[in-house]
Amino acid sequence: MKQLTYLFFLCTLLVSCKPTSNIITSKSEAEKRGIYRAPQNKKAVARTSTSTPVRNENTPATTRKSVAAATPKKSTTKTVLNEKNADDYETEGDNSSYVVKQLINTAEANLGAGYHTGGTSPDTGFDCSGLMFSTFKKFDITLPRSSNDMAKIGRKLDQDEIQKGDLIFFRTNGRSVINHVGMVTEVSDDEIKFIHSSTQKGVIISSTKEPYYGRTYAQCNRIIVNL
Repeated sequence: MKQLTYLFFLCTLLVSCKPTSNIITSKSEAEKRGIYRAPQNKKAVARTSTSTPVRNENTPATTRKSVAAATPKKSTTKTVLNEKNADDYETEGDNSSYVVKQLINTAEANLGAGYHTGGTSPDTGFDCSGLMFSTFKKFDITLPRSSNDMAKIGRKLDQDEIQKGDLIFFRTNGRSVINHVGMVTEVSDDEIKFIHSSTQKGVIISSTKEPYYGRTYAQCNRIIVNL
C-alpha cells in the first residue's frame, strides 16, 4: 500500500513539473496571454529627456573603466516602447522587465548565426544593426537601420543607469562615428555583457572586459521608456 501511495505521489509531482514555454516573440501572442494591451488613444507618446547632455560627435569617446549596476526600481506607472512608434502596446508596472526578457530571448535565439553585411535574418546572417533591427521589429518597434542612427534615439544613459535590454554602442573603426551596436544582456559592478553580430564570429555574447570592447565603448541608450 505504501508503495502504491509513493508511486501516485511521484507521478503527480512529475506532471506538475512539466516544463512550459515562457518565450514570447510577438505582441499578438503576448496579448493573448494578457501581458500586453493596446493603448486606448493609439497616439504617439512624445518624450524628451534633458537629464543627460548629448555628446558632440567630434568628442573622443571615453574609455570605460567600470560599470555600476543600476538597482531596478519598482513602478506602478505605464510603460510604452520607443516614442517613435505610435501603435506600440502598453504594459503595466513591472511587466516592463518582462518585455526586456523577451527582447533578449528573441536576440539570443539567433546565437550562432553568421555575419552578413546588410543581413536581417538567421538564414542569410546578420550585421550588427540588422540583429537589433530584426529583434525589435518582432515587437513592432521599428529602429533606424544603422548603428549610428540608432545611437541618436532613446535616452543616452549614465554608467550607473545601464540595465538589461539597453542598446550598447561602440566606435570600432578608430573614428568618432559610432559603427557597432549590441544589446545588454547582463550588468555587474565592472562589466557589461551584450549580444551582437561580430564580423568574425557572427552572433555571439561578448563583454566590455574584453580589451577591444572596453577600449572602443561609446555609450548606452534606452529604447524602452518609462513614463
